[in-house]
Amino acid sequence: MKLLLISNSTNAGDTYLNHPKEEIARFLCPDVKKVLFFPYAAVTFTYDEYEKKVAARFSEFGVAVESVHRFPSARDAVLAAEAIVVGGGNTWQLLRMLHDLNLIDVIREKVLTGTPYIGWSAGANVACPSIRTTNDMPVVDPDGMHAFNLVPFQINPHYLDANPEGHAGETREQRIQEFIEINPDLYVIGLREGTMLKINNKQIDLIGPRPARIFHKGTTPIEVAAGGNLGFLME
Repeated sequence: MKLLLISNSTNAGDTYLNHPKEEIARFLCPDVKKVLFFPYAAVTFTYDEYEKKVAARFSEFGVAVESVHRFPSARDAVLAAEAIVVGGGNTWQLLRMLHDLNLIDVIREKVLTGTPYIGWSAGANVACPSIRTTNDMPVVDPDGMHAFNLVPFQINPHYLDANPEGHAGETREQRIQEFIEINPDLYVIGLREGTMLKINNKQIDLIGPRPARIFHKGTTPIEVAAGGNLGFLME
């Protein structure tokens, strides 16, 4: 199993998919020449526009992008894919489409048998057992929150430590503490922007300039920097 799970597509002040592009290229090349792209998290722009945006970046390292919405059978497209790429946007809409098209099991099996998987933001969320640690507003009912279950932990992308001045509501950490209180067996990774997880079977590495914050019921959250031990998350 080969996964690249990216917190965000765009760093502040940067261009689209610029910060992870070198890792994406290393992850795919030289074996993969074309990826199957899933644009289903798009809400305020079209699938064609999304495909074009991602294809422009991937073309820089010689990998073609074809969106699943162009195929008469999404299932057949998955079965033939060299690699699977799931873009960010609204996680609830993404999962609804995956459920409506009965793609959860076929994608999971495809990835578990060796097909590389890349996901950013919502695409990283759906690699988890469920999408219950997404930050997105539930704009649709996804017909169940179960996702690909490729990893045995939850990811909170775009993780923020900040508590803005004048904000009286819960912080991101407090919301995650609520989750682990109710789900004591699950770890949650607060994946800060500019960082990503690369997973090769049971090996997991954090890539990027910021540490990840790890939550689990009954323990104080810990910070793990790139090169630190994250292997326990895959057990």
